Amino acid sequence: MILPRHFSIATKITRPTTYVSRSTCPYFNLALEDWIFRNTPADIPLLLLYRNSPSVIIGRNQNPWKEINQAALSRLGIAFVRRRSGGGTVYHDLGNTNYSIMVPRASFERRPNAELVARAVASLGPPAWVNERNDIVVEGFKMSFWHLFTCPPGDYVSGSAYKIVNKRAYHHGTMLIDARLNQLGDLLHNTKENLITKGVESVRSPVQNLRRWAPNLTHEAFVDAVAQEFQKTYNGSQDIHEIDKDLVDDIPGIRSVYEELQTWNWQYGQTPEFTHRLSGTFDWGDISADVSSKHGRITAISLSHIPPLVSDDPYDDVEDICLKLSTDLVGSKYATLADSAAPPTNMQERDERIRNQILAWLKEEM
Repeated sequence: MILPRHFSIATKITRPTTYVSRSTCPYFNLALEDWIFRNTPADIPLLLLYRNSPSVIIGRNQNPWKEINQAALSRLGIAFVRRRSGGGTVYHDLGNTNYSIMVPRASFERRPNAELVARAVASLGPPAWVNERNDIVVEGFKMSFWHLFTCPPGDYVSGSAYKIVNKRAYHHGTMLIDARLNQLGDLLHNTKENLITKGVESVRSPVQNLRRWAPNLTHEAFVDAVAQEFQKTYNGSQDIHEIDKDLVDDIPGIRSVYEELQTWNWQYGQTPEFTHRLSGTFDWGDISADVSSKHGRITAISLSHIPPLVSDDPYDDVEDICLKLSTDLVGSKYATLADSAAPPTNMQERDERIRNQILAWLKEEM
């Protein structure tokens, strides 16, 4: 069943119901999930299933410069989304299927919903079970890129995160069916060891696809299996309601979140406070930078210069350039250095060259 354009989800629900998004846009699907969670009856369990086109999804309180290889993200042209729930960083593509089980807060328990999904997987062949951390595993493999929990030895097939607001809670996760695991290394490999964040850091865990055990398994088969288990568990409707992206134009609450998720203020401006220490070498000496940032903008930066040991030029003016930049860069957007002050109009050519080298180095290292 495809929902008509002007279908009002909130007013039609009278019993546990399953929704499947036909869209693969990560911004729409996360906005849809958030809207359903906040605007449907709190006492009725709901299931939402969807897939996203290639994208990297970070947790609400994470640092994108710590979690993601920004150069690889740009090179591959992959979307980046900060979701509204906590937890770790995940890579999505059409080879994994996301599930979100929404229940009344009073009856919310982590394990029963994980077991629901595990039963669905087991019905398709792979011998899935739920470990002591409520992750779904098959022979020790986790079928997920979520990195929220510290995990015992072995690889995993699924993981999940949770959100509780007022009288409602949800358990959502992603099931690896045939995901491009090789993308994980590029996108989530980050070597910024000197970046110290007050946000949540991901815990990396080895993962595996379900097709290792069920070579012909499809997204559609997984959706049907989870929907059937949900219907049996919660005595839900047998219908599966499909949702198109057109809904974003019909419900202002979905549109507003959909647009917000794509803004710099949400993607980067929500980043918790962090510090980053950098060092570099140039023909005019060594330089170090101690950078502090909050909400994606530089709050303080200290640049220090050590001239070459052997040189006819002491480069005394580099220290002045560093001092001036330390003032000019406060308030700039981290990494892009957008909104930073322009160079003085009377700056000598050599000094401007050094200033530009420092700025280019900061952008690359950040």
